[in-house]
Amino acid sequence: MLPPASSEAPAPRAGRRREELLVFFTLLSWPGESCSRRTLLPVPGVTGERSRGALSHCSQERKSKQSHPELLGSFLLEGAVFFLFSAAAPVGCPAPKCGEVGKAGLSRMFALTEKNRSIAQLLLNTGTCLRCIFRFCCVGLQASYRHPYKDLLRELHEFLEYNKEKEDKFCCEIADPPGKRIRLENMGEGAEDLNQNGALQQTPVADDVNVAMEISTPKVCNVCLGILQEFCEIDFVKKVCQKVNSAEYQFTSFVFSVSLPPQLSVREHAAWLLVKEEMGKQGLSLAKEDIVQLKETYKWIIHPLFSEELGVPADGKSLFEVSVVFAHPETDEDCHFLATVCPDCFKPAKNKQSVFTRMAIIKALDKIKEEDFRKHFPCPPSSPKNICAALEIQCTNGAIFVAGRYNKYSRNLPQTPWIIDGERKLESSVEELISEHLMTAFKADSFNFSSSGREDVDVRTLGSGRPFAIELVNPHRIHFTAMEMKELQQKINNSSDKIKVRDLQLVTREAIGHMKEGEEEKTKTYSALIWTDKAIQKEDIALLDDMKELKIDQKTPLRVLHRRPLAVRSRVIHTMKSEYIDDHHFRLHLKTQAGTYIKEFVHGDFGRTKPNIGFLLKRTADILELDVESVDVDWPPTLND
Repeated sequence: MLPPASSEAPAPRAGRRREELLVFFTLLSWPGESCSRRTLLPVPGVTGERSRGALSHCSQERKSKQSHPELLGSFLLEGAVFFLFSAAAPVGCPAPKCGEVGKAGLSRMFALTEKNRSIAQLLLNTGTCLRCIFRFCCVGLQASYRHPYKDLLRELHEFLEYNKEKEDKFCCEIADPPGKRIRLENMGEGAEDLNQNGALQQTPVADDVNVAMEISTPKVCNVCLGILQEFCEIDFVKKVCQKVNSAEYQFTSFVFSVSLPPQLSVREHAAWLLVKEEMGKQGLSLAKEDIVQLKETYKWIIHPLFSEELGVPADGKSLFEVSVVFAHPETDEDCHFLATVCPDCFKPAKNKQSVFTRMAIIKALDKIKEEDFRKHFPCPPSSPKNICAALEIQCTNGAIFVAGRYNKYSRNLPQTPWIIDGERKLESSVEELISEHLMTAFKADSFNFSSSGREDVDVRTLGSGRPFAIELVNPHRIHFTAMEMKELQQKINNSSDKIKVRDLQLVTREAIGHMKEGEEEKTKTYSALIWTDKAIQKEDIALLDDMKELKIDQKTPLRVLHRRPLAVRSRVIHTMKSEYIDDHHFRLHLKTQAGTYIKEFVHGDFGRTKPNIGFLLKRTADILELDVESVDVDWPPTLND
C-alpha cells in the first residue's frame, strides 16, 4: 500500500463518471541542483538512502490543487513524488501542464519515461502516431490513450524537449541554482497564467515546440493508417451512434467489434523490427507479444466515448453489437510479397474473397526470416497519403428465442412450407402462421423454426400440442412483458382456425436443448384409423392389445428417401389398444418410441417395416387417418392462463 502524504481528499464533484483513482508520477531531478539545497520529507516505509534527494512538495501540491481540484494528494517514494488524481474528473477539466506539477514533471495523462525517449523520437521521426508510440513503448494504462490526440502530441514534444534541455543543462551545470522561494513563486505564476481555454500562455519555448509539432506531426500514421487518429475522435463516434440510433434497436449495453485491414500486421511487424534494432543498441529487447495490440488499444479509447454517447455501458457479453469495417485500398498490396516468400501460408478458402486473411498473414510473418522481410518491405514502413476508410458501420442484436406448443387441426397444412422444384404446393404452413406475427412484433430480419419432431401434412396434432421454438434473428425489439407475450399468443390464435398456440414465452438458447435432449428416448401417443381388405371381428384385433414392447425394424420409408439417408432403424411399440368400428375399420391407439414411422408400421411399406399391422393380422391393412395425441416432452414450462 503506498503511503499518502495528504490527510484528506476534496469532496466528490458533480459530473464525475467513476469513483476509481489513478496514480500518475513525476520524477524530481532538476538540472544543476545539489541535494544539499533540498528539504527531505520523511515518509513511513521510505527512510535513509531510499528517500535521499526527495524534495518537499507541500507547496507544490497546494498550488496544483488551486487550479486542479481533482488532485487528491501526493506522496514520496524512491526519490519520486506521486500525484494522486481522480480518474473521474469532469469532462472539459483542463489537464495540468508540465510546469503545474513541478518543473521536471509531466502531466497526469502522460505515460512515457526516460528509457522510452529514444524510441519515441525514432518513431515520431519516421511518421508514427503518438498512440502507436505508446503501444511500442508497452504503455498498458488505458487512460493514457484516451485524451485528445493534440493534447497528447503536445505533451510528447514537451517530454522530448524537456529531456533535451535537461541534457544541455547537465553539460553546463549551474554553480548557484535559484532558491526554493524563487522557484515556488515562478511555479505559482505559471499555474495562474492560463488563457481562457485553460491552457498555459505560450512562451518562446512553447513556440519552438509548436513549430516542431508542425514539422514532425504525421498526417497519417505509417503503422495504424489513421485508426488511432481520426477514428478516435468524437466526430466519428457521433457518426456511428447516429446510425445506431436511427436503426431503432432496443439494447441495454453494447459490444464493439472492429475489422481492420490485414496489411496492418505487416506494417506493425516492420515497425517492431525497427524498434527492436534500436533497443538492441541499448542492450534492451522487445518481444512482439509485448506490444499493445492495435485492436485492443482502439477499444480502450472508443468504448468510453460510445458509452457516453449511447448512454449504456460496454459489455463483452452484450447481445447488441456495433461493428465497423475499415479498409485502406492504397496499401492493399503491402502483404502480397508474403505469398511469394511463404506460399504455403496462403491457400484459397471457399468463404474468403482473398487469400490474404489476417491469420494467413500472421502465420507468414511468424515464418519469414528478418533479412527476407527487410528485402521486400521497408523498415520503417512508408507513410501513406490517405487515411483508412470506414467501409461498413453495422449494428445487430443477438437472436431472441421464443418457445411454446402448437396444435394443428387441419389435414391440409404442412408444418413447414411445402415447395417442390421451386413450386409451392400449399399456401401456408404451421411455421408461417406462427412466425409472421413474431417477426412483426420483434421486428426481426429472419427466423429459424424447430420443433420436437414433425407431423405429415395430413396429420393433426391434438392434446397438449407439440413443443416448438423459433429463433428470431437480429430483432430490433427485445423486451416483452408476460402480458405482452400473452396478447401476442392470442393474436396468433385469432388469425387462423387451423392452429392454436399455448405457453408462448421467451427462452434462452441453452433451454432449447431440452427440446432435443434424448429425442428418440421420448414417447409419443397416436390414434390411427385403419382399414383392412378382409372383414374383421373384435377377436381378430384383440391380439394387438396383448402385445407389449414390440420391437420393429424400419428401413427408410420410400416417401422420405429423397431427404433422409437409407438406413434401418430399430424402434419400439410400447403399447397398443384397438377399438372396433365395423367389418373393415378399427381405431388403434399406440404409444411408441419417438421417431417411429406410424404409417409404415400399419401398411408395411412393401415389406420395408417388419413386423407391421398387416403382417400381424394376416391381411392387407392401410391407414386412413392419423392424429398425434401427445408428445411427451416436458418443455417448455406450462404457463398459467
